[in-house]
Amino acid sequence: MKKDSITIPYDEEKLAALRLYLGQKNQSVEQEMVSAVDALYAKAVPSNVREFLDLRSGMEPKAAEKRKRPRPPASDEPAPAPLPESRDSF
Repeated sequence: MKKDSITIPYDEEKLAALRLYLGQKNQSVEQEMVSAVDALYAKAVPSNVREFLDLRSGMEPKAAEKRKRPRPPASDEPAPAPLPESRDSF
């Protein structure tokens, strides 16, 4: 998928400090920003749209997004019978 850039203004001294401390952990501001934007994307964009975009770009959809609804666990016990409706009048 084609990449695009995001530019945001940020305090110069704060950014320098952030780069310094992330560098000590072998991380970069850019890596952390990509992670943050990915998290925002996952939160804001509906899963069916994310799956469509993944399929369109040739990526394998994530296993968690493949699942539509979890199935109830299989049980040897029959499902309980519905309760009879109450005929009380108020």
